[in-house]
Amino acid sequence: MIEFKNVTKRYGDKVAVDDVSFNIKEGEFFVLIGPSGCGKTTTLKMMNRLIPLSGGYIYFNNKPISDYPIYEMRWDIGYVLQQIALFPHMTVRDNIAQVPQMKKWNESDIDERVDDLLSMINMDPEHFKYRKPDELSGGQRQRIGVIRALAADPPVILMDEPFSALDPISREKLQEDLIELQAKIKKTIVFVTHDITEAVKLGDRICLLNEGHIEQIGRPQELIQHPKNDFVKQFMGDQIEQYETAKLNHLSQYGKEISADVIEQRGLSIFDSEDTVEQVYAALAEDDAVAVKDERSHQYLELSRAAIFNYLSQTRERVGEKV
Repeated sequence: MIEFKNVTKRYGDKVAVDDVSFNIKEGEFFVLIGPSGCGKTTTLKMMNRLIPLSGGYIYFNNKPISDYPIYEMRWDIGYVLQQIALFPHMTVRDNIAQVPQMKKWNESDIDERVDDLLSMINMDPEHFKYRKPDELSGGQRQRIGVIRALAADPPVILMDEPFSALDPISREKLQEDLIELQAKIKKTIVFVTHDITEAVKLGDRICLLNEGHIEQIGRPQELIQHPKNDFVKQFMGDQIEQYETAKLNHLSQYGKEISADVIEQRGLSIFDSEDTVEQVYAALAEDDAVAVKDERSHQYLELSRAAIFNYLSQTRERVGEKV
């Protein structure tokens, strides 16, 4: 879907991105992370030519991005910023409709698309589409920003720290919403964040950058369990410690009850509440969920990857306690 080949970006004598090469697969949730100034936002913005390359090539569907008319390319790549910047004088409907209107969709198709997208994020179209941005909460504006990027059904969505300005509760809710939304739309999403917990929770793969170089690319559990060097180990920090020591306890508020029959039908792996998160996450790399048995009640909880990270973000080591 997207391929970087020896891509470099210089600003005078400063090298912001230095000879990086990687691939992003179709339908993948790919996270760029690293310390401030590492080149992650520059890398993102080069994908839709907001920032020109100094060297190398970026390919989209096996074709150099420089071969695409720039306005068409930007229409076909959704973009979500930290500061959503909805047009304040326009309604929610008209904000969402911007790219479809530029692509000359007819108004009935636009209305149908707006209603579908609002329904997808559980915002009743009749209740919200004629409101102005200042009539919405911060979290609601951010949701509108996300679906505005989806309005013309682009194959790729770029998201530059979209939740970092929100309070922790709104941020966690939007992370959950994005996980659910991606399960429905299966877009290729490239997501920039400085928050390792967010990266691990959301990403299919993580690309950890440092001073314009790639330190490691892999599934979250690969960076946690097999950090390639001291920088990766230090950056992952608490995530590694928690995975090595945390037990599957106090998870009743994060999982949901599931019957043995459903577990068998879905072929879910079953774990004991004394197993570690490190053990369970390997199974979650292949499956959508696992089941954990409560030895006291003999009931089962279904746990998704998101449930595991909600737990880790709110708890610390409680070794020996039960579900």
